[in-house]
Amino acid sequence: MSDEPTDLVFTALRQMQANGIRLRASLDACERLRAPTSIGPAKPATRPLVRDDAPTKFTPPEKRGGLSSALHAALPSAAETPRPQPAPPLSTAGTSGKAAKLAALRDPVLACMKCAHLAQSRTQVVFGVGNPDAELMFVGEAPGADEDLVGEPFVGKAGQLLTKMIETMGFRRADVYIANILKCRPNVPPGERENREPTAAEMEACKPYLLQQIDIIQPKVIVALGATAVEGLLDLKNVAVSKMRGSWKEFHGIPMMPTFHPSYLLHKQSLTEKRKVWEDMLAVLEKLGHEITDKQRGFFLPK
Repeated sequence: MSDEPTDLVFTALRQMQANGIRLRASLDACERLRAPTSIGPAKPATRPLVRDDAPTKFTPPEKRGGLSSALHAALPSAAETPRPQPAPPLSTAGTSGKAAKLAALRDPVLACMKCAHLAQSRTQVVFGVGNPDAELMFVGEAPGADEDLVGEPFVGKAGQLLTKMIETMGFRRADVYIANILKCRPNVPPGERENREPTAAEMEACKPYLLQQIDIIQPKVIVALGATAVEGLLDLKNVAVSKMRGSWKEFHGIPMMPTFHPSYLLHKQSLTEKRKVWEDMLAVLEKLGHEITDKQRGFFLPK
């Protein structure tokens, strides 16, 4: 066998020593590597080429002392370390999907010019507001002056009364959805704050937007507020809410409760009329399967 590999190693080690690098093995031990191998049992080396204090076999980290042992105890083993799981796919169902559909519908509604006279006189379109996944939906007739200014349905005095009614039922306003048959305020002479009822032609032009909202939200119950809302939804004429309220109707397979418009209660402050509307709301809660407290059942009853 040629000694060339050994010579190269020896030369490299000597050069390292000449450069001031401290070697773990002596040059004498290296010199013995160059000596011809003799027949017979090999003599033990006077100094090993490895550190005397180095472990002769692998010792698991957990059995070693010091920092390595502490780190091993603190960190989970490979078997215990959970593997990262892929993120679940984004769902287009439920609230997020309905919200996206309503947002897509909102743009053409805001730009609607079907009724030129309404588009010219309006301050802004009143699309609708609330929870896209609401189980309860309130439908009114048309925006008033306050709603036209703010761009949100039922924000005036009647709207404040409706909000109190919703909260007394155990909901927040944000839990339900509120919309109107008409998305624009019916035009009135300049400076006039009195509201007028929408015409049948105006409701017919705007109703498809409301139908799409209902189709997207799919509420469990609809409350029709006032005669105009009932007429617009059910295609009826000369509706007497006093005769229809308290009895369930159906709109596209959805239970619908007709009741008085909140503005009616602003003019009719009697306990009897308030109780009629509240009885309608109790029927709505029962239809939704909500628990009704004794306190709720006792509202607006004679003392």
